[in-house]
Parts: sequence; C-alpha cells; structure tokens
Amino acid sequence: MNEETGNAESGGLILDLDLECTLDAPPEEVFRMLTESAELVKWWGPHGFTIPAAEVSLTEGGSYRFRMTPPDGDPFHLSGEFLEIDPPWRLVYTFRWEEPTADDRDTVVDLALGSTDEATRLVLSQGPFLTEERLDLHRSGWTESFEKLQAVLNSRT
Repeated sequence: MNEETGNAESGGLILDLDLECTLDAPPEEVFRMLTESAELVKWWGPHGFTIPAAEVSLTEGGSYRFRMTPPDGDPFHLSGEFLEIDPPWRLVYTFRWEEPTADDRDTVVDLALGSTDEATRLVLSQGPFLTEERLDLHRSGWTESFEKLQAVLNSRT
C-alpha cells in the first residue's frame, strides 16, 4: 500500500520523509478523514495507539491538538498550525511534539491528494527531521496510520 523514500543530505543533515498510498475512497471523503476530529480519532497513530482527544480549527492559521495514548504508556500531545488548506486536494500544517525530546524539531507536513479510478492517491511529505531515528519513527507511524485509515474506509463499504 505504501511506497516511501527518505532524502538525506549529509553535510547539512536534511532529512525528509516521502510516503505515498492509494486509498479506496474519493478525495472528498479522504480529506474529511484527514481534517475532522470525529474521523481522525478513528485512525490516527500507529497500531495500538488511541486518540482520546482531537481538537481541530480547520482554517489557515488555525490550530490542531491531539492527545495520543500508547498501548502501555502515558498520554502525550502533538499540535501545530494549518498553513494551507485546499479541499479536497491539499493540506499543509506544522507538526510539533508538545513534550519534545532533544532530537525533536517542528516539521511541516504536506498532504497532496489526487483522484484515480474510484480511489485517492495520497502523497505525504514531512520534514526536515533532525535525526534518522526521528524520521524512521514518523515513517513507521504514518505507514501504520495509513493502514488504519484504509481499514476504516473499508469498514464503510
């Protein structure tokens, strides 16, 4: 389902994540799943994680904040601001951990949606990351999240 690449520039340590998947739903439905609190809580996060709270103010300059709970740990938060909103084709926002570790930095997520035969091609770009470890964490998190998103979409057909 996912294709991914990582771009690294050793001198300046520029680490970007690029993922792509095809989802069995029209772009309008996928965009809604990416932007509405009631939908985000159903699929966001890696396998085993839950989202007990998601606040979204979907306007350019608006913000979002999610509380994530891992399978065997304490809840933590992520948040950011919406930079560009072009329904149902593009969504760009900042991504920050509210309880960052030393190797975290704010990144920018760019989600581009394209229409295919009764499906949506979703392309994600995120970065820059400070370390390969953080890039790998996000690669696995997004990959599992997209698997969960497809499962939710499949349950509706």
